[in-house]
Amino acid sequence: MKELAGRLTALDPDAGAAVRVIAYFDRLSESRAGLEALVRGAAVLAGVPARLDDAERRVRVRVEADGTRRDSGAPPDPGWPSAALAPGGAAALWLERAAAPSVVDAVILERAAGAVRLVLDRTRGRAPVDDPALVETVLDAGAPEAARVHAARGLGLDPGGTARALAPLDGRPLVMTGRADAETLTGRTGTGRVGVGSEVPVLDLPRSWAQARTALRFTAEGTAQDPGPRVVHADELGGVALLADLVAPGAEAPPDVRALEAAGASTPWLLATLDAVAATASLRAAAAEINVHHSTLQDRLSHAEHLLGWPLRTPQGRLRLQLALTMRHLTRS
Repeated sequence: MKELAGRLTALDPDAGAAVRVIAYFDRLSESRAGLEALVRGAAVLAGVPARLDDAERRVRVRVEADGTRRDSGAPPDPGWPSAALAPGGAAALWLERAAAPSVVDAVILERAAGAVRLVLDRTRGRAPVDDPALVETVLDAGAPEAARVHAARGLGLDPGGTARALAPLDGRPLVMTGRADAETLTGRTGTGRVGVGSEVPVLDLPRSWAQARTALRFTAEGTAQDPGPRVVHADELGGVALLADLVAPGAEAPPDVRALEAAGASTPWLLATLDAVAATASLRAAAAEINVHHSTLQDRLSHAEHLLGWPLRTPQGRLRLQLALTMRHLTRS
């Protein structure tokens, strides 16, 4: 590549520089460089500041021409040379140059954007693939393997790679690669509750889909009357997932769940308080979580123990509470 760049430079300086740019970003990609290194490479090669601003993933990186990172809250100038991270997408990578982009600028943007997209797909999750018919096929355990391979390719998935299934509440099933945080997942799926299956080989996605549907049963609205996580990953449930086989949706609630429902109906703050106690490492942490004084939490727990009929400040009582809250999600799903 270096020899080719030298020969091209003698014939056409821009062509030679473009080849060097390609080789540079190929080396960064091969070394699995991070986002800042990629933006820095674009800035140094272009000789002007470069910035990455991906609103969807909430990623912002700006690097000066000398390689110093210096982020800015000011919006990019629409007149700057820019590139999208995916065909047809919004501009997300800019070179802060007032003049029209050169041939080399265009190559820098194209190669840097491609490398950035790969990093984001790997580290922050690619947007869920959304073609209902193809997704249905790739998640169908009864579909022939050849049909699932064809569907995977149609979705842009590598049949030899890995992916995971998503089960949004009242939404279509989705498939995604990588891992995204809860806020990103709920934003992309357009629903407040999402079950997420394990990352599996693409041809094993029906198993991930079954896991995602189970995980969805453990989710909650995240409100005072339905506290709990809105996004649940199946691979974080562990043995708790076995409860889903024991508690059928719509079945008569166990006694502890009925006690929770009755107590919650008479005491508006009770369910959110108990969820904080069950989900945090200490009572002080629980008090901070719901923004009350430690002594106030102690008073609330005394009242809750009276209503429920069992202690909440012992290891056994806390475990009983955790199981009751979990079974409450499972019975109402």
